[in-house]
Amino acid sequence: MLETVDLTRALDRDAYVRELTRRQIQLRELGYQVYLQKRPVVMVFEGWDAAGKGGAIKRITEKLDPRGYVVYPISAPQGEDKTRHYLYRFWRRLPERGQIAIFDRSWYGRVLVERVEGFAKPEEWQRAFKEINSFERQLGEFGTILAKFWIQISREEQLRRFEERKSMGYKAWKLTDEDWRNRQKWGRYEQAVEEMLVKTSTRLEPWCLVEGNDKYWARAKVLSRLVEILSEGLGYEPADPLKGRKKERSKPARKGKDKT
Repeated sequence: MLETVDLTRALDRDAYVRELTRRQIQLRELGYQVYLQKRPVVMVFEGWDAAGKGGAIKRITEKLDPRGYVVYPISAPQGEDKTRHYLYRFWRRLPERGQIAIFDRSWYGRVLVERVEGFAKPEEWQRAFKEINSFERQLGEFGTILAKFWIQISREEQLRRFEERKSMGYKAWKLTDEDWRNRQKWGRYEQAVEEMLVKTSTRLEPWCLVEGNDKYWARAKVLSRLVEILSEGLGYEPADPLKGRKKERSKPARKGKDKT
């Protein structure tokens, strides 16, 4: 699947600013609908180190009501999380109705980092594909709107970004020895990503693959796709600031049958 991603996709700055403004205004309107309709929303961001996950999340949240969302940066489990099933720390961070939870890395670490680094036994990460699909299906049946993004960059672009971070003082903190070690295992991670995408991209909860070599393109695509996902899930189409058009969809929302 990764071979089908066209990493030459790009936007010039003027087009990016125009699209960013449009989508952020629409996301703010949809965020209010999330609150009104009392729907929980989960956004998952995965991708290579330095792929631009944080930058995309920043553009999503810039115009949202800060009371309506929380961002969880996920790293290695610590304390109580380390003694329990790997999904436990995600279950307890799921949003309440009318709230948005954004995961900067997620439960997919089980079939990526934990698989490649040997933190999970083969039978554990192989079993995780079924567990994750079941977990996400339960979220959907409860009424949760789920959006999953994999941001893809080339190995050459990753190296360029690493070198840039190393040379810029205010970005140096983002680059760690672990990032360099992970880069040496690119082939193994790529194989793990491919299998993850194939086995966990379901009809109701598909992955969105984002061409990430150009940051402008990647951010614009993430925001555009989020508007589509939330509009479908909420059964509500936000106004287009460039056209001034707004209407409610006649068909019911795709999810949300369980209102108990």
